Amino acid sequence: MTESPNHLDKLPQWSIASAQSVADQQQLELKDQHIDVLLVARDFYDTYGFSPSMRPLCKLTASKLGTEKGRSVYLNKLFPGSPAKIVALLAGLPKPKNCL
Repeated sequence: MTESPNHLDKLPQWSIASAQSVADQQQLELKDQHIDVLLVARDFYDTYGFSPSMRPLCKLTASKLGTEKGRSVYLNKLFPGSPAKIVALLAGLPKPKNCL
């Protein structure tokens, strides 16, 4: 995956189509399970005002989508490399503060 500085920071700019466009640039095929996680991250941002790092992303995904989907191994399979950072990028959110 290539790095992209195009983290959006305005929720209204985001759409599934925009996520797909960014995913294409990252050579990642978005499926329903990806979109589910992106929506969870967007909901977190809407509630707390910042992008979730890995641990909160796992916890919230587990609570919203089920324990299996909240495991870091599952999220790493969907978003290889740095799941929280990639999720934020695809979800149109700022990069999580503790991600390099």
